[in-house]
Amino acid sequence: MSLERVTLALPSKGAIADPTTSFLADCGLRVDKPNPRQYTGSIPAIPQIDVLFQRVTDVLYKVADGTAQLGITGLDVVREHPHEDLIVIHENLRYGYCKLIVAVPEAWVDVETMLDLVEVAHDLRDVKRRNLRIATTYSNLAREFLYSRGIHHFTLVNAEGAIEAAPTIGYADAIIDLVQTGTTLRENHLKAVPDGVIVESQACLVGNRRLLERDPLVMQTVGTMLEYIDAALQGREYSQLTVNMRGESAEQIAEHVASNPVTRGLQGPTVAPIYGTSGDGETWFTITIIIANRNLLKAVEHLRAIGGTQTTVTPVRYVFLPHSPTFEKLRAAIG
Repeated sequence: MSLERVTLALPSKGAIADPTTSFLADCGLRVDKPNPRQYTGSIPAIPQIDVLFQRVTDVLYKVADGTAQLGITGLDVVREHPHEDLIVIHENLRYGYCKLIVAVPEAWVDVETMLDLVEVAHDLRDVKRRNLRIATTYSNLAREFLYSRGIHHFTLVNAEGAIEAAPTIGYADAIIDLVQTGTTLRENHLKAVPDGVIVESQACLVGNRRLLERDPLVMQTVGTMLEYIDAALQGREYSQLTVNMRGESAEQIAEHVASNPVTRGLQGPTVAPIYGTSGDGETWFTITIIIANRNLLKAVEHLRAIGGTQTTVTPVRYVFLPHSPTFEKLRAAIG
């Protein structure tokens, strides 16, 4: 039986809650929430979507059990709670960056690598007859990582709230937790182990594989979402340059502009005459071109060198490619 509505689960609180609604708005997918206390909303650009606000972990559970067909959560949550019915549609929405890391007290001056932590675990076992205690909420990822690094004698302490305080309080020796800037670690006299990065995480779009395979409305809806998302993310990579230049003809101007690879743009320059500028015998043209941001200054320098003046730069909001690359990958992944 085909669905008549599609539910998108979004974070209701936490580090990526507000950035998620801001990201969707930047993509043209504004989320309307009539009442701040309500846990439902809508996206006017895609009328068949019902928005459901949940905690980041509950977003994953709702999508996995089919209550919601789509969701945005952290990649760290997906890696911690894998599910056969869960598929990562877009792994990196380019916000919510953080790392799941191993951190130890700054006083452990001899611990600079995970191999050093192996020795600490052995010493605790041999001398104090106890395991290395590690506070974390990521028990699955922590256990798998520690085993892979040769640490077998450890006890995971399930901690909620300020995990960074666990070593100071004394109920753990080290921690495994998410960090963004590392400021909280330093404030609690902890240091990250350089080779102790377990997962590099960011916000991601997930879906229920089973429902994507079976229900045309879900695929149609995610296809529309990905058109907006891919175009907006692609647009961030480009700027539109507009510059005035004198010349004999549009062809001559275009040839000069395209002589440098950085000013060829997405598909060459657009050259148009500026009317009313030939009274002094000179003809002026306006050149419009879409430039990759990484080449912006080089492009401006080249345009100056060939006579360009009054260059203006405008951000590009969307770049719609012939097809949504992410949607094509999704179609291939689910057959």
